[in-house]
Amino acid sequence: MTKAAVSSIGVIGDGAWGTTLAKLLAEKGCAVSVWGPFPENLNKMAATRENARFLPGIVLPAGITYTDKLENLVAGHNCLIIAIPSQYLDPVLKRIAKLPLKNKAFVSVVKGIDVRNFKTMSQLVEARLGKVPLAVLSGPTIALEVARKVPTTAVSASRNARWMSEVQALFSTDYFRVYTNPDVLGVEICGSVKNIIALACGVCDGLGFGTNTKAALLTRGLVEMKRLGVAFKAKPETFNGLTGLGDLATTCFSPQSRNRHVGEEIGKGRPVDDILAGMASVAEGVVTAKAVCRLSRKLKIDMPITQAVYDMVYTRRPPQKVVADLMRRSLKKE
Repeated sequence: MTKAAVSSIGVIGDGAWGTTLAKLLAEKGCAVSVWGPFPENLNKMAATRENARFLPGIVLPAGITYTDKLENLVAGHNCLIIAIPSQYLDPVLKRIAKLPLKNKAFVSVVKGIDVRNFKTMSQLVEARLGKVPLAVLSGPTIALEVARKVPTTAVSASRNARWMSEVQALFSTDYFRVYTNPDVLGVEICGSVKNIIALACGVCDGLGFGTNTKAALLTRGLVEMKRLGVAFKAKPETFNGLTGLGDLATTCFSPQSRNRHVGEEIGKGRPVDDILAGMASVAEGVVTAKAVCRLSRKLKIDMPITQAVYDMVYTRRPPQKVVADLMRRSLKKE
């Protein structure tokens, strides 16, 4: 893809992260358009230059345009950033698959594993759209911090070395530094499972536990991430990098982490349905816990923290009992 083609970008998704990336790219001089499913939200963003629902207080560049016509967005841009929650991705991909995709290249910033077929998001994209140029952009990237230009790092991952490097150059700024890593599967497993561990760390906060407990959850959670990754032949070193340990630490400790927040409210005794109903954004770990728990059972991979989160979210098992069960497991070496 040429430099001129990359300068015209369509963002599929008007949430916090999609809006943040649109802002970043528009400020770099790219022509950027954002698609969202609700015209009233888009019209308000265009009029106020603010995404009050998902990114309040951040002024958006005047040059960003907005549309609720997905077909027009895809037709008008050669670089397409997919930035919608994982549970809504497949229906959107089916719509895109019906459109001409010659000379189109994609960047997925979606984190999750499909609960029906256990595909990662890039695998789902390729299953629907074919072998299009595709990169995954992931890492410890709280949207509001990036929008405020807080120094941040991320990773561009792709099996297409040229596109991986082009994505690295496209997104890099003096406050957003992008590395490359060809281990796409490892990067995506990290980005998916870390949300489950963040839920567990939030429960720890809600129960009033301390740093000892959270450190244990983060460390043993990283072990679970690696176990799943090794089963899929991902590179072990990926899990110690930005998309693994880095993203895990950010999501488990940040007060802005949606997944940590949901876990905290569970720990305080609030019903999951009530918590989710009161949120504008999606906590990906809730759905991912179901997918990864089923996958770990199928592959016979020991993932006790993931199972514990599943039990709290889907069987409504009290957090105190779940913690007791984890602590009373049979003793073993680290």
